[in-house]
Amino acid sequence: MTTHIPHTDSIKELASFWDTNDLTDFDEQLEEVTELVFEREETVLNVPLSAKEASALAAIAESRGVDAISLVREWVQQNVEPSL
Repeated sequence: MTTHIPHTDSIKELASFWDTNDLTDFDEQLEEVTELVFEREETVLNVPLSAKEASALAAIAESRGVDAISLVREWVQQNVEPSL
């Protein structure tokens, strides 16, 4: 049995460690983190659409062979990013 939590940034190593160990066995080594550890590089934005709008969006996306989220992102990139 491992007695210390590994000090690594490797997701693979940490996943392997926690797959075979129980967090409660390491209570004395844990510390509370108050600042942000991981920051998202993207922001999720929920856009309310009527059923008719959502249906039309889905139809346009399907006709282009993409999903609706990809289509909306493409539109935003085409119309917002050039002005930044």
